[in-house]
Amino acid sequence: MLPHEDHLLTRRELLRSGSMMAVAGLGLPYIVRASAIGRTGRPAASNRIVMAAIGTGSQGTSNLRAFLGFREVQVVAVCDVDRAHSGAAKRLVDQQYGNSDCRTYVDYRELLAKESLDAVSIALPDHWHAIVAVACARAGLDIYGEKPLARTIAEGRAICDAVKRYDRIWQTGSWQRSEAHFRRACELVINGRIGKVKYVEAGLPDGSDGPDVHLLPVPEGLDWDMWLGPAPYRPYQDFTSNGGRTVHYQWRWIMDYSGGQITDWAGHHVDIAHWGLGLEYTGPVEIEGQGVYPTRGIYDVPKAYRCRCRYANGIEIVVANASQLPHGMGTTWYGDLGWIHVDRGNRLIASDQRILLERIGPHEIHLYQSDDHFGNFLECVRTRRQTVTPAEVAHRSISVALLGEIAMLVGRRIKWDPHKEQIIGDPEAARLLSRPMRSPWHI
Repeated sequence: MLPHEDHLLTRRELLRSGSMMAVAGLGLPYIVRASAIGRTGRPAASNRIVMAAIGTGSQGTSNLRAFLGFREVQVVAVCDVDRAHSGAAKRLVDQQYGNSDCRTYVDYRELLAKESLDAVSIALPDHWHAIVAVACARAGLDIYGEKPLARTIAEGRAICDAVKRYDRIWQTGSWQRSEAHFRRACELVINGRIGKVKYVEAGLPDGSDGPDVHLLPVPEGLDWDMWLGPAPYRPYQDFTSNGGRTVHYQWRWIMDYSGGQITDWAGHHVDIAHWGLGLEYTGPVEIEGQGVYPTRGIYDVPKAYRCRCRYANGIEIVVANASQLPHGMGTTWYGDLGWIHVDRGNRLIASDQRILLERIGPHEIHLYQSDDHFGNFLECVRTRRQTVTPAEVAHRSISVALLGEIAMLVGRRIKWDPHKEQIIGDPEAARLLSRPMRSPWHI
Protein backbone atom coordinates (compact mmCIF):
# COMPACT_ATOMS: atom_id res chain seq x y z
CA MET A 1 0.00 0.00 0.00
CA LEU A 2 1.46 3.33 -1.10
CA PRO A 3 1.05 6.43 1.12
CA HIS A 4 -1.26 8.21 -1.34
CA GLU A 5 -3.70 5.27 -1.33
CA ASP A 6 -4.70 5.61 2.32
CA HIS A 7 -8.27 6.66 1.41
CA LEU A 8 -9.00 3.14 0.14
CA LEU A 9 -10.18 0.19 2.22
CA THR A 10 -6.93 -1.72 2.09
CA ARG A 11 -6.17 -5.38 2.46
CA ARG A 12 -4.12 -4.47 5.53
CA GLU A 13 -7.18 -2.82 7.10
CA LEU A 14 -9.21 -5.93 6.36
CA LEU A 15 -6.54 -8.02 8.02
CA ARG A 16 -6.67 -5.83 11.10
CA SER A 17 -10.45 -5.96 11.34
CA GLY A 18 -10.43 -9.70 10.79
CA SER A 19 -7.96 -10.23 13.62
CA MET A 20 -10.00 -8.08 15.97
CA MET A 21 -13.09 -10.15 15.23
CA ALA A 22 -11.15 -13.32 16.00
CA VAL A 23 -10.07 -11.92 19.34
CA ALA A 24 -13.55 -10.74 20.24
CA GLY A 25 -15.19 -13.93 19.07
CA LEU A 26 -14.20 -17.50 19.74
CA GLY A 27 -10.64 -16.78 20.86
CA LEU A 28 -9.18 -18.93 18.09
CA PRO A 29 -5.52 -18.33 17.11
CA TYR A 30 -5.05 -15.68 14.44
CA ILE A 31 -2.41 -17.63 12.54
CA VAL A 32 -3.03 -21.21 11.48
CA ARG A 33 -0.52 -23.34 9.63
CA ALA A 34 -1.87 -25.01 6.52
CA SER A 35 -0.61 -28.35 7.78
CA ALA A 36 -2.71 -27.98 10.93
CA ILE A 37 -5.95 -28.06 8.93
CA GLY A 38 -4.84 -30.21 6.04
CA ARG A 39 -5.38 -27.57 3.35
CA THR A 40 -2.90 -25.46 1.41
CA GLY A 41 -5.17 -23.68 -1.07
CA ARG A 42 -5.48 -19.95 -1.60
CA PRO A 43 -7.14 -18.24 1.40
CA ALA A 44 -9.93 -15.71 1.10
CA ALA A 45 -8.65 -12.32 -0.07
CA SER A 46 -9.81 -10.54 3.08
CA ASN A 47 -7.68 -12.85 5.26
CA ARG A 48 -4.56 -13.04 3.11
CA ILE A 49 -1.15 -11.66 3.95
CA VAL A 50 0.36 -11.21 0.50
CA MET A 51 4.12 -11.67 0.57
CA ALA A 52 7.23 -11.78 -1.57
CA ALA A 53 10.68 -13.17 -0.79
CA ILE A 54 13.74 -11.03 -1.54
CA GLY A 55 16.79 -13.26 -1.44
CA THR A 56 16.14 -16.96 -2.00
CA GLY A 57 19.43 -18.65 -1.19
CA SER A 58 19.67 -21.20 1.60
CA GLN A 59 18.32 -19.03 4.42
CA GLY A 60 15.85 -17.23 2.18
CA THR A 61 14.43 -20.52 0.93
CA SER A 62 14.21 -21.86 4.48
CA ASN A 63 12.21 -18.79 5.49
CA LEU A 64 10.08 -19.06 2.36
CA ARG A 65 9.19 -22.66 3.19
CA ALA A 66 8.15 -21.56 6.68
CA PHE A 67 5.85 -18.83 5.39
CA LEU A 68 4.33 -21.16 2.80
CA GLY A 69 3.26 -23.34 5.72
CA PHE A 70 0.74 -20.74 6.87
CA ARG A 71 -2.71 -20.77 5.32
CA GLU A 72 -3.06 -17.01 5.68
CA VAL A 73 0.03 -16.32 3.57
CA GLN A 74 -0.07 -15.96 -0.21
CA VAL A 75 3.40 -15.71 -1.75
CA VAL A 76 3.12 -14.05 -5.14
CA ALA A 77 6.72 -13.28 -6.13
CA VAL A 78 10.36 -14.06 -5.46
CA CYS A 79 13.46 -11.98 -6.15
CA ASP A 80 17.11 -12.96 -6.39
CA VAL A 81 20.16 -11.80 -8.34
CA ASP A 82 20.86 -15.46 -9.16
CA ARG A 83 18.26 -16.86 -11.53
CA ALA A 84 19.02 -20.39 -10.34
CA HIS A 85 17.84 -19.37 -6.87
CA SER A 86 14.74 -17.52 -8.02
CA GLY A 87 13.83 -20.33 -10.40
CA ALA A 88 14.02 -22.93 -7.64
CA ALA A 89 12.01 -20.67 -5.32
CA LYS A 90 9.34 -20.17 -7.98
CA ARG A 91 8.99 -23.91 -8.42
CA LEU A 92 8.60 -24.28 -4.67
CA VAL A 93 5.84 -21.66 -4.54
CA ASP A 94 4.06 -22.93 -7.63
CA GLN A 95 4.09 -26.48 -6.29
CA GLN A 96 2.54 -25.23 -3.03
CA TYR A 97 -0.37 -23.56 -4.83
CA GLY A 98 -0.73 -25.94 -7.75
CA ASN A 99 -0.25 -23.28 -10.43
CA SER A 100 2.48 -21.35 -12.24
CA ASP A 101 1.58 -17.85 -11.00
CA CYS A 102 4.65 -16.96 -8.94
CA ARG A 103 6.55 -14.11 -10.59
CA THR A 104 10.35 -13.76 -10.50
CA TYR A 105 12.53 -10.67 -10.32
CA VAL A 106 16.24 -9.89 -10.31
CA ASP A 107 15.94 -6.30 -9.08
CA TYR A 108 14.00 -5.66 -5.85
CA ARG A 109 13.06 -2.19 -7.12
CA GLU A 110 11.08 -3.69 -9.98
CA LEU A 111 9.32 -6.02 -7.56
CA LEU A 112 8.33 -3.13 -5.27
CA ALA A 113 7.08 -1.11 -8.23
CA LYS A 114 4.94 -3.87 -9.75
CA GLU A 115 3.61 -5.98 -6.88
CA SER A 116 0.83 -5.18 -4.42
CA LEU A 117 2.14 -6.63 -1.18
CA ASP A 118 1.53 -6.59 2.55
CA ALA A 119 4.89 -7.96 3.67
CA VAL A 120 8.28 -9.22 2.53
CA SER A 121 10.83 -11.73 3.75
CA ILE A 122 14.39 -10.44 3.25
CA ALA A 123 17.43 -12.73 3.40
CA LEU A 124 20.44 -11.06 1.79
CA PRO A 125 24.16 -10.59 2.46
CA ASP A 126 24.65 -8.11 5.29
CA HIS A 127 25.89 -5.25 3.08
CA TRP A 128 22.50 -5.22 1.31
CA HIS A 129 20.25 -5.25 4.40
CA ALA A 130 19.78 -1.53 4.97
CA ILE A 131 19.19 -0.46 1.37
CA VAL A 132 16.48 -3.04 0.72
CA ALA A 133 14.89 -2.84 4.17
CA VAL A 134 14.54 0.94 4.08
CA ALA A 135 13.07 0.76 0.57
CA CYS A 136 10.52 -1.83 1.69
CA ALA A 137 9.55 0.19 4.76
CA ARG A 138 9.15 3.27 2.59
CA ALA A 139 6.89 1.24 0.29
CA GLY A 140 4.62 0.53 3.27
CA LEU A 141 5.51 -3.13 3.76
CA ASP A 142 5.95 -5.12 6.94
CA ILE A 143 9.27 -6.93 7.05
CA TYR A 144 10.74 -10.21 8.26
CA GLY A 145 14.47 -9.45 8.00
CA GLU A 146 17.41 -11.70 8.70
CA LYS A 147 20.03 -11.07 11.36
CA PRO A 148 22.33 -9.29 11.74
CA LEU A 149 20.19 -6.19 11.33
CA ALA A 150 22.81 -4.36 9.23
CA ARG A 151 26.48 -4.25 8.28
CA THR A 152 27.17 -1.01 10.17
CA ILE A 153 25.71 0.85 13.11
CA ALA A 154 24.71 3.78 10.87
CA GLU A 155 22.84 1.42 8.55
CA GLY A 156 21.11 -0.26 11.49
CA ARG A 157 19.96 3.11 12.78
CA ALA A 158 18.60 3.91 9.30
CA ILE A 159 16.50 0.72 9.38
CA CYS A 160 15.14 1.50 12.85
CA ASP A 161 14.27 5.05 11.85
CA ALA A 162 12.50 3.89 8.67
CA VAL A 163 10.50 1.23 10.51
CA LYS A 164 9.38 3.83 13.03
CA ARG A 165 8.72 6.60 10.50
CA TYR A 166 6.55 4.42 8.25
CA ASP A 167 4.93 2.54 11.16
CA ARG A 168 6.00 -0.91 9.97
CA ILE A 169 6.03 -4.25 11.72
CA TRP A 170 9.53 -5.75 11.83
CA GLN A 171 10.65 -9.19 12.91
CA THR A 172 14.35 -10.07 13.00
CA GLY A 173 15.35 -13.66 12.31
CA SER A 174 16.81 -14.00 15.83
CA TRP A 175 14.55 -17.00 16.37
CA GLN A 176 16.09 -18.10 19.67
CA ARG A 177 13.64 -15.71 21.36
CA SER A 178 10.84 -17.98 20.21
CA GLU A 179 12.38 -21.05 21.88
CA ALA A 180 11.03 -21.90 25.35
CA HIS A 181 14.37 -22.82 26.96
CA PHE A 182 15.98 -19.52 25.95
CA ARG A 183 13.04 -17.58 27.37
CA ARG A 184 13.15 -19.72 30.51
CA ALA A 185 16.87 -18.98 31.02
CA CYS A 186 16.32 -15.26 30.60
CA GLU A 187 13.38 -15.21 33.02
CA LEU A 188 15.44 -17.00 35.67
CA VAL A 189 18.24 -14.47 35.28
CA ILE A 190 16.13 -11.34 35.14
CA ASN A 191 14.16 -12.48 38.20
CA GLY A 192 17.30 -12.85 40.29
CA ARG A 193 17.61 -16.63 40.57
CA ILE A 194 21.41 -16.39 40.32
CA GLY A 195 21.58 -13.16 42.30
CA LYS A 196 23.16 -9.98 41.02
CA VAL A 197 24.80 -10.48 37.64
CA LYS A 198 28.09 -8.73 37.02
CA TYR A 199 29.61 -10.79 34.20
CA VAL A 200 28.27 -12.51 31.06
CA GLU A 201 29.88 -14.57 28.32
CA ALA A 202 28.54 -14.88 24.76
CA GLY A 203 30.29 -17.71 22.93
CA LEU A 204 30.18 -17.59 19.12
CA PRO A 205 31.76 -19.85 16.46
CA ASP A 206 35.46 -19.93 15.64
CA GLY A 207 36.62 -18.55 12.31
CA SER A 208 39.18 -19.85 9.80
CA ASP A 209 41.65 -18.99 7.06
CA GLY A 210 40.32 -18.74 3.53
CA PRO A 211 41.18 -19.87 0.01
CA ASP A 212 43.53 -18.09 -2.34
CA VAL A 213 42.15 -15.80 -5.02
CA HIS A 214 40.73 -17.71 -8.00
CA LEU A 215 39.21 -15.42 -10.61
CA LEU A 216 36.47 -17.11 -12.61
CA PRO A 217 33.89 -16.30 -15.26
CA VAL A 218 30.62 -15.07 -13.76
CA PRO A 219 28.25 -18.06 -13.57
CA GLU A 220 25.37 -18.00 -16.02
CA GLY A 221 22.29 -16.42 -14.51
CA LEU A 222 24.10 -14.45 -11.78
CA ASP A 223 24.01 -10.64 -11.92
CA TRP A 224 27.39 -10.11 -10.27
CA ASP A 225 27.31 -6.33 -10.31
CA MET A 226 23.91 -6.39 -8.59
CA TRP A 227 25.19 -8.92 -6.06
CA LEU A 228 28.02 -6.54 -5.16
CA GLY A 229 25.62 -3.60 -4.99
CA PRO A 230 27.01 -0.97 -2.58
CA ALA A 231 30.20 -2.93 -1.86
CA PRO A 232 33.48 -2.11 -3.67
CA TYR A 233 33.80 -3.68 -7.08
CA ARG A 234 35.89 -6.84 -7.45
CA PRO A 235 36.06 -9.39 -10.26
CA TYR A 236 34.03 -12.53 -9.72
CA GLN A 237 35.91 -15.19 -7.79
CA ASP A 238 35.29 -18.35 -5.84
CA PHE A 239 34.84 -17.53 -2.12
CA THR A 240 34.92 -21.20 -1.12
CA SER A 241 37.87 -23.41 -0.28
CA ASN A 242 36.48 -26.45 -2.08
CA GLY A 243 36.01 -25.20 -5.62
CA GLY A 244 32.27 -24.77 -5.12
CA ARG A 245 32.13 -21.83 -7.57
CA THR A 246 29.82 -19.85 -5.36
CA VAL A 247 29.70 -16.67 -3.32
CA HIS A 248 26.35 -17.37 -1.71
CA TYR A 249 27.50 -18.41 1.75
CA GLN A 250 31.21 -17.70 2.17
CA TRP A 251 30.75 -13.94 1.72
CA ARG A 252 30.43 -13.92 5.53
CA TRP A 253 34.20 -14.10 5.90
CA ILE A 254 34.97 -11.00 3.79
CA MET A 255 34.79 -7.60 5.47
CA ASP A 256 33.17 -5.83 2.52
CA TYR A 257 30.03 -7.89 3.14
CA SER A 258 30.12 -9.02 6.78
CA GLY A 259 32.15 -9.03 9.98
CA GLY A 260 32.58 -12.80 10.16
CA GLN A 261 31.35 -15.06 12.92
CA ILE A 262 31.14 -12.24 15.45
CA THR A 263 28.54 -10.34 13.42
CA ASP A 264 26.93 -13.49 12.04
CA TRP A 265 26.12 -14.81 15.54
CA ALA A 266 25.92 -11.82 17.90
CA GLY A 267 22.33 -11.35 16.79
CA HIS A 268 21.65 -14.67 18.53
CA HIS A 269 23.72 -15.03 21.69
CA VAL A 270 24.35 -11.35 22.51
CA ASP A 271 20.65 -10.82 21.91
CA ILE A 272 19.85 -13.47 24.53
CA ALA A 273 22.40 -11.95 26.93
CA HIS A 274 20.66 -8.57 26.66
CA TRP A 275 17.21 -10.13 27.08
CA GLY A 276 18.14 -11.77 30.37
CA LEU A 277 19.64 -8.53 31.67
CA GLY A 278 16.93 -6.11 30.59
CA LEU A 279 19.48 -4.26 28.42
CA GLU A 280 17.63 -4.60 25.11
CA TYR A 281 17.41 -0.87 24.41
CA THR A 282 20.86 0.31 25.39
CA GLY A 283 24.46 -0.68 24.86
CA PRO A 284 27.92 -0.71 26.41
CA VAL A 285 29.81 2.44 27.34
CA GLU A 286 33.29 1.01 26.85
CA ILE A 287 34.55 -1.67 24.45
CA GLU A 288 37.94 -3.26 23.91
CA GLY A 289 38.82 -6.17 21.68
CA GLN A 290 41.59 -8.31 20.25
CA GLY A 291 41.34 -10.27 17.04
CA VAL A 292 43.48 -12.79 15.20
CA TYR A 293 43.17 -12.22 11.47
CA PRO A 294 43.95 -14.65 8.63
CA THR A 295 47.48 -14.43 7.27
CA ARG A 296 46.66 -15.92 3.88
CA GLY A 297 43.75 -16.28 1.49
CA ILE A 298 40.91 -13.88 0.74
CA TYR A 299 39.13 -14.01 4.09
CA ASP A 300 39.89 -10.92 6.16
CA VAL A 301 37.55 -11.10 9.16
CA PRO A 302 38.92 -12.31 12.52
CA LYS A 303 39.19 -16.06 12.94
CA ALA A 304 39.62 -15.64 16.71
CA TYR A 305 38.31 -12.71 18.71
CA ARG A 306 37.60 -11.56 22.23
CA CYS A 307 35.79 -8.34 23.09
CA ARG A 308 35.02 -7.01 26.55
CA CYS A 309 32.06 -4.63 26.81
CA ARG A 310 31.28 -2.67 29.98
CA TYR A 311 27.82 -1.22 30.58
CA ALA A 312 26.83 1.84 32.60
CA ASN A 313 25.49 -0.37 35.41
CA GLY A 314 28.87 -2.10 35.78
CA ILE A 315 27.94 -5.35 34.01
CA GLU A 316 30.56 -6.72 31.64
CA ILE A 317 29.80 -8.91 28.62
CA VAL A 318 32.62 -10.81 26.97
CA VAL A 319 31.99 -11.82 23.36
CA ALA A 320 34.47 -14.40 22.08
CA ASN A 321 34.88 -17.38 19.79
CA ALA A 322 33.70 -20.48 21.59
CA SER A 323 37.05 -22.19 22.05
CA GLN A 324 38.15 -19.38 24.38
CA LEU A 325 35.24 -19.78 26.80
CA PRO A 326 34.59 -22.50 29.41
CA HIS A 327 31.03 -23.22 28.26
CA GLY A 328 31.70 -22.74 24.54
CA MET A 329 28.80 -21.69 22.35
CA GLY A 330 25.84 -19.95 23.93
CA THR A 331 25.16 -17.40 26.66
CA THR A 332 26.34 -17.70 30.27
CA TRP A 333 25.33 -15.29 33.03
CA TYR A 334 27.39 -15.29 36.25
CA GLY A 335 25.70 -13.99 39.39
CA ASP A 336 26.71 -13.87 43.04
CA LEU A 337 24.45 -16.90 43.72
CA GLY A 338 25.43 -19.07 40.75
CA TRP A 339 25.44 -19.22 36.96
CA ILE A 340 23.14 -20.22 34.10
CA HIS A 341 24.16 -21.29 30.60
CA VAL A 342 21.86 -21.69 27.59
CA ASP A 343 22.52 -22.80 24.03
CA ARG A 344 20.78 -24.55 21.18
CA GLY A 345 19.47 -28.09 21.27
CA ASN A 346 17.48 -27.36 24.45
CA ARG A 347 20.71 -27.09 26.40
CA LEU A 348 19.99 -25.26 29.66
CA ILE A 349 22.33 -25.87 32.60
CA ALA A 350 23.17 -24.14 35.86
CA SER A 351 25.65 -24.21 38.73
CA ASP A 352 22.92 -25.88 40.80
CA GLN A 353 20.14 -27.96 39.23
CA ARG A 354 17.70 -26.52 41.77
CA ILE A 355 17.99 -23.11 40.08
CA LEU A 356 16.38 -24.54 36.96
CA LEU A 357 13.43 -25.85 38.95
CA GLU A 358 12.56 -22.43 40.37
CA ARG A 359 9.04 -21.19 39.66
CA ILE A 360 8.50 -17.71 38.24
CA GLY A 361 5.64 -16.23 40.23
CA PRO A 362 2.65 -14.39 38.72
CA HIS A 363 3.92 -11.00 39.94
CA GLU A 364 7.48 -11.47 38.67
CA ILE A 365 8.82 -10.55 35.24
CA HIS A 366 7.41 -12.68 32.44
CA LEU A 367 9.11 -12.05 29.13
CA TYR A 368 7.36 -11.79 25.77
CA GLN A 369 6.14 -15.28 24.86
CA SER A 370 6.44 -16.40 21.27
CA ASP A 371 6.41 -20.09 20.42
CA ASP A 372 6.62 -19.68 16.65
CA HIS A 373 8.92 -17.00 15.23
CA PHE A 374 7.25 -16.79 11.83
CA GLY A 375 3.78 -17.09 13.33
CA ASN A 376 4.58 -14.26 15.74
CA PHE A 377 5.47 -12.02 12.80
CA LEU A 378 2.26 -12.82 10.96
CA GLU A 379 0.16 -12.32 14.08
CA CYS A 380 1.77 -8.91 14.57
CA VAL A 381 1.14 -7.97 10.94
CA ARG A 382 -2.54 -8.45 11.70
CA THR A 383 -2.72 -6.99 15.21
CA ARG A 384 0.01 -4.29 14.82
CA ARG A 385 1.50 -5.49 18.09
CA GLN A 386 5.29 -5.32 18.40
CA THR A 387 7.11 -8.55 17.54
CA VAL A 388 9.38 -10.50 19.86
CA THR A 389 12.50 -9.21 18.01
CA PRO A 390 11.77 -5.69 16.73
CA ALA A 391 14.31 -3.66 14.79
CA GLU A 392 15.51 -1.55 17.72
CA VAL A 393 16.28 -4.63 19.82
CA ALA A 394 18.16 -6.27 16.94
CA HIS A 395 20.07 -3.03 16.38
CA ARG A 396 21.28 -2.95 19.97
CA SER A 397 22.33 -6.61 19.84
CA ILE A 398 24.43 -6.32 16.70
CA SER A 399 25.85 -2.94 17.76
CA VAL A 400 27.85 -4.80 20.43
CA ALA A 401 29.58 -6.89 17.76
CA LEU A 402 30.06 -3.94 15.41
CA LEU A 403 31.64 -1.89 18.19
CA GLY A 404 33.86 -4.86 19.01
CA GLU A 405 34.88 -5.02 15.36
CA ILE A 406 35.81 -1.33 15.43
CA ALA A 407 37.82 -1.75 18.64
CA MET A 408 39.73 -4.64 17.06
CA LEU A 409 40.41 -2.70 13.87
CA VAL A 410 41.76 0.42 15.60
CA GLY A 411 43.54 -1.65 18.24
CA ARG A 412 42.41 0.27 21.30
CA ARG A 413 39.60 0.73 23.79
CA ILE A 414 36.75 2.92 22.62
CA LYS A 415 34.14 4.82 24.60
CA TRP A 416 30.53 4.74 23.42
CA ASP A 417 27.50 6.88 24.17
CA PRO A 418 24.59 4.41 23.72
CA HIS A 419 21.99 7.19 23.81
CA LYS A 420 23.51 9.41 21.12
CA GLU A 421 25.14 6.40 19.42
CA GLN A 422 28.46 8.19 19.14
CA ILE A 423 32.05 7.12 19.75
CA ILE A 424 33.57 9.60 22.17
CA GLY A 425 36.93 11.27 21.55
CA ASP A 426 38.18 9.03 18.75
CA PRO A 427 37.49 10.40 15.24
CA GLU A 428 39.30 7.52 13.53
CA ALA A 429 37.12 4.94 15.23
CA ALA A 430 33.99 7.04 14.69
CA ARG A 431 34.52 6.96 10.92
CA LEU A 432 33.99 3.19 11.05
CA LEU A 433 30.39 3.57 12.26
CA SER A 434 29.46 3.75 8.58
CA ARG A 435 30.93 2.63 5.28
CA PRO A 436 30.95 4.34 1.89
CA MET A 437 28.58 2.88 -0.68
CA ARG A 438 29.48 2.32 -4.32
CA SER A 439 27.54 4.58 -6.67
CA PRO A 440 24.63 4.70 -7.38
CA TRP A 441 23.59 2.91 -4.17
CA HIS A 442 22.53 4.81 -1.09
CA ILE A 443 19.97 4.57 1.70
